[in-house]
Amino acid sequence: MYPTALTQLARANPFSAPLFSLQRAEELQQTPAAGPAPRRLAAAATADDVSCAFGSNKYYAMCGFGGILSCGLTHTAVVPLDLVKCRLQVDPEKYKSIGNGFRLTVREDGARGLAKGWAPTFIGYSMQGLCKFGFYEVFKIFYSDLMGEENTYLWRTSLYLAASASAEFFADIALAPMEACKVRIQTKPGYANTLRECAPKMYAEEGVWAFYKGVVPLWMRQIPYTMMKFACFERTVELLYKYAVPKPRSECSKSEQLIVTFTAGYIAGVFCAIVSHPADSVVSVLNKDSGSTATQVLKKLGPRGVWNGLVPRIIMIGTLTALQWFIYDSVKVYFRLPRPPPPEMPESLKKKLGLTE
Repeated sequence: MYPTALTQLARANPFSAPLFSLQRAEELQQTPAAGPAPRRLAAAATADDVSCAFGSNKYYAMCGFGGILSCGLTHTAVVPLDLVKCRLQVDPEKYKSIGNGFRLTVREDGARGLAKGWAPTFIGYSMQGLCKFGFYEVFKIFYSDLMGEENTYLWRTSLYLAASASAEFFADIALAPMEACKVRIQTKPGYANTLRECAPKMYAEEGVWAFYKGVVPLWMRQIPYTMMKFACFERTVELLYKYAVPKPRSECSKSEQLIVTFTAGYIAGVFCAIVSHPADSVVSVLNKDSGSTATQVLKKLGPRGVWNGLVPRIIMIGTLTALQWFIYDSVKVYFRLPRPPPPEMPESLKKKLGLTE
């Protein structure tokens, strides 16, 4: 009866694949007075030529560095599209479309006007990337250790969602000040042209609160976005290797693996943009109108207004997410970090399900 019930649970469960196949690492030798060593989990089937141990401090540090590059560089590269998207959101009467937004911006500010806000974008999203990717790896391993090998398998998507939400909570606190400056520069003509002008002016007018008043709507935008970004990416990678790639990942070259990474990242990015766009519209208007609250902005925009600028954001976020995962995975490849293989069912669960002799 027990194996049958487990089999039905596994088949019915939408999270029916493991985060990664795990094995218990050997406990460190300690004296009796020091007590037992804490339980550590490490990736099974890890390549022999890795530069550090899975879950080590160096591993987390290099993942954070990969996050800095992946988020800082990509968001800065699409500043012109982001600027037009923000203006479509906060002034739809003036900026009718993507093309119209670009033409008006160049006409009024010149070609250099398309780069407005690049400095706070680079700084803010570099710090966000550090926390987003670094803490995601930390929380993913931490929660997996708490859940155990079999529950990690059965509830792996829940694990992705929980780890990414936890990481993004801290990432947005790091991002909020620069995001506020960026939107103010891009959407308030004549307010400030550079970060050095904008930050002191905002502080003089509203104090420290000026930099953090948008953190709650930022959480509303970024946490669902990041949950979708990581969970959808992880699941898409698994499905691509299972159904689209004609050979196992272990037989794919590093270049072929990075192509899979880019494809899965773009698919994830489209869903991310749709899920988080209403909150993104609120953040843009909130940081432009200094006296407004999130509730007031939401009422002002209405059900249709929160979707202004969706098309450019889908293009922007799809490209961003694909490039971010590509850069992040490339950093792992270049520095020879452990890269766990696609999920496999733990042997202990196979026995309980009666799948092995």
